Amino acid sequence: MSRTRIKFCGLRRAEDVQAAIALGVDAVGFVLTRRSRRCVEPALARELRSLLPPFVSAVALFMDDDLAWVADACALVQPDFVQFHGEESAAFAARCARPYLKAVPMASVSDVAAYVAQHPQARGFLLDSHAVGEAGGSGGAFDWARVPHSLARPLLLAGGLDAGNVGAAIALARPFAVDVSSGIESAPGIKDAARMQAFVAAVRQADAAPA
Repeated sequence: MSRTRIKFCGLRRAEDVQAAIALGVDAVGFVLTRRSRRCVEPALARELRSLLPPFVSAVALFMDDDLAWVADACALVQPDFVQFHGEESAAFAARCARPYLKAVPMASVSDVAAYVAQHPQARGFLLDSHAVGEAGGSGGAFDWARVPHSLARPLLLAGGLDAGNVGAAIALARPFAVDVSSGIESAPGIKDAARMQAFVAAVRQADAAPA
């Protein structure tokens, strides 16, 4: 039985981080781009990051931010991974000198393999429902049948996931991981404990189901 990894993104409160840890999620994401309504200041992200135990990864999300902001924020927060959600090039990502994930704007990208090829050093790719220039966390999904199964690097599925549909998404797409933000919220940046628990339970149930 394969296990689907889980990332909770857009966390802004200590109680939400602690709830995520208690549920056994694999990673938590802190949004550090100021254009997002889920943005958290680097100093607070550092405090939240300090709550994480070993083997729970911290991911810092940026979107078309200038290199100085990315570098300063990363120096303070010390994330395990950086997630680039905009039009950042491979050269830009390399200048940050940190392991990174690259979001794929599925509303604009028709050839996922060609997009992935532009980032040979990325550790994984987050397939999200947004278009180029748009932020994630909108709550909308894309056609999961478009997820390719022939790429050699890990794919993370995002966009419109919640406890009610994540099982179907896993069964169809078989991603390495699922990434959720709005689907576990009561308001932007405010996570709901019951929705968080239901989401994790749905993922575990999907993993236990016959392929």
